[in-house]
Amino acid sequence: MKGWLGAMRFNKSGGKINWFPGHMAAATRAIRHRLKLSDLVIEVRDARIPLSSANDDLQPMLSEKRRVIALNKKDLANPNIMHRWIRYFDSCKQECLPINAHSRSSVQKLLDLVELKPKELITKEPTLLVMVVGVPNVGKSALINSIHQIALSRFPVQQKMKRATVGPLPGVTQDIAGYKIAHQPTIYVLDTPGVLVPSIPDIETGLKLALAGSIKDSVVGEERVVQYLLAVLNTRRTPLHWRHLIGRESEGLHHELDDKPEYNLKDLLPKRRKPPNKSDIFYIEDMVSEVQRTLYTTLSEFNGSLDDEDNLETLIDQQFEALQSALKIPYKASEARTMVSKKFLTLFRTGKLGPYILDDVPDASNSVS
Repeated sequence: MKGWLGAMRFNKSGGKINWFPGHMAAATRAIRHRLKLSDLVIEVRDARIPLSSANDDLQPMLSEKRRVIALNKKDLANPNIMHRWIRYFDSCKQECLPINAHSRSSVQKLLDLVELKPKELITKEPTLLVMVVGVPNVGKSALINSIHQIALSRFPVQQKMKRATVGPLPGVTQDIAGYKIAHQPTIYVLDTPGVLVPSIPDIETGLKLALAGSIKDSVVGEERVVQYLLAVLNTRRTPLHWRHLIGRESEGLHHELDDKPEYNLKDLLPKRRKPPNKSDIFYIEDMVSEVQRTLYTTLSEFNGSLDDEDNLETLIDQQFEALQSALKIPYKASEARTMVSKKFLTLFRTGKLGPYILDDVPDASNSVS
């Protein structure tokens, strides 16, 4: 896998990835300044990739602060590996808490911990500052909004707060805003923009961040991100677990895709305002099943060795062609592979392909600042 990744160009120009727009550079400077004033830090990381989703440049400062690492998106993380990560961080004397930013009970546990941690400072400081930091698209703003809802129900007399902007693309939050979440003592939470390091030298770390949506797709290229995703799925034999879909006939849920109107997968993303209707759900279920059946068939019929990078690339090329048919993308489209990649990434990022696909694996060589 590593050899294959090394042979593949990481971004469109090759070499290291560099995505550090002006607002990110300015935000990094502001975060460093305000970290000095914070009493507690909530560092949000993706629960699937706790190491890859850490900002290494900020770790020296973060390690000097009272810190809770919130492992968000735990619903998409493998619970067996999640338990190992909890033990791992505990062995490093670093407090962490797996959360789902959209679950009230989950965020409530984090809020209780946030209010408990700085109690020793209450007698010294009348106002406490909690800072939320993390790389783009790990769910910081969604977490802030959930905390707001809990805080408003517990402290109804406080002024209603403005909701943080939440979006599926990295770089939505571009300034630092403060929100009061409690009084007696007064506690403010600072929501910050997601910031990356200026350069990511490790190919696999960069591809994991791109797959998780922390890096703008156009920087790496949707096709290359999907090549990596298919490589992960194939080398782990994940599609073979979808064998039950072969030959599955109508069970009252199946609808012919040819009879369905064109449906935009972007409507599945969090910014969508209304829930899908019944026919939309059937359409997506049919599409997901067709994609899974396609990947199972291509992998099970493949006679090459997945340990050979040339064979693996051959299989991935075959899967691109098969997915083009499964996703009903016109055969003569000049940008067919890009269209396949965009739709496939949307299915993955909305959880339709299932959890436990993207992950870091803790081992003895890992370290936490």
